Amino acid sequence: MDAWREGETFFVEFDLPGVSPDSIDIDVERNVVTVRAERPARASDAELLAAERPRGVFSRQLVLGDNLDTERIEAGYDSGVLTLRIPVADHAKPRRIEITSAHEGRQAISA
Repeated sequence: MDAWREGETFFVEFDLPGVSPDSIDIDVERNVVTVRAERPARASDAELLAAERPRGVFSRQLVLGDNLDTERIEAGYDSGVLTLRIPVADHAKPRRIEITSAHEGRQAISA
């Protein structure tokens, strides 16, 4: 898994080689994202010489900060890589706050 932020978007990538996109399930509850997938067992009588990729159902949970908008998560799957794009929540973005003064009128400052 890799995770990084570019501007106003947080990215997470999962390597899922040999997994059908139909077997991937992504759930969000509060600020916890759960990714479940299934890599099927080999259906042959071949003698297995090495097995580094786990077979069967597996899952991974991520606890996201409150500064991310879990209502607008987007997911894509390409070449065995699942990518989640999670935007920064509007309330976590920098904003300007207007200040009023009885003597000077209105001024804007950065927060």
